[in-house]
Amino acid sequence: MLSRNLTLGFSPCPNDTFIFDALVHGRVDCDGLTFTERLEDVETLNKLALSAVLDVSKISYHLLGHILDDYLLLRSGGALGRGCGPLLVAREPLDATRLAGRRIALPGRYTTAALLLRLFDPSLTEFVYLPFDRIMAAVADGSVDAGVIIHESRFTYPSYGLTKVVDLGEWWEQETGHPIPLGGIAARRSLGEDILSALERGIEKSVAFAFQNPGVARPYIRAHSQEMSDQVCDAHIGLYVNDFSRSLGEEGEAAVQLLLERAAAAGIVPPRRQPLFIG
Repeated sequence: MLSRNLTLGFSPCPNDTFIFDALVHGRVDCDGLTFTERLEDVETLNKLALSAVLDVSKISYHLLGHILDDYLLLRSGGALGRGCGPLLVAREPLDATRLAGRRIALPGRYTTAALLLRLFDPSLTEFVYLPFDRIMAAVADGSVDAGVIIHESRFTYPSYGLTKVVDLGEWWEQETGHPIPLGGIAARRSLGEDILSALERGIEKSVAFAFQNPGVARPYIRAHSQEMSDQVCDAHIGLYVNDFSRSLGEEGEAAVQLLLERAAAAGIVPPRRQPLFIG
């Protein structure tokens, strides 16, 4: 049995609170590990990981390419799938091949959304970084010409009178044949293989528990998503939590590796020098 308390960061979004409820509340065994959770938006978590503040953290796969000297990727707990990528939206229809020169809002410099847009059109340079929940309003009031939206914004952007310009996840899937890696769970390499392996198993158990007992996590989910309806919470979980959240498997691992390879080839992240995974 291991005996250690670890700092664990994840977002207050329903997919993360659904995944981690059982782990942080001791509903599943994690070989004696306990956790002090810190809930922050994804770009704040990315910045904390850049400074190596937390032992374990949800991060954007884009950011992973910048922190591999200190962290590796756990195979469980992440968000990866099909039909769940970021959307580029605008007030009116735009030609997706003629976006150069337009001001585009992004939900953080290190988000996978930002990486995908840069891979989609390397000529784009006019970016405005905003919290993800302010992007739709900024597009709607004309502060920016377009914006890349994530999370529950996928379900609510029509209410702002916005239109989809391109589905960046769909573009990635058509371009590569792979599901889109959005966010994963990074853990300090210095924790050692025993703790890292226990973490990977514990998070997988937490996901399995959540699927088997969906009502148990509801109070924790709702406590951190009070502005969302139950329907939006359920849609959010249904979109971002799947079998890849239990374990990436060969297909998920290949998708992550390809994303980082393309990002490195484009000069967006450094070339990888460390193994991505345990073992």
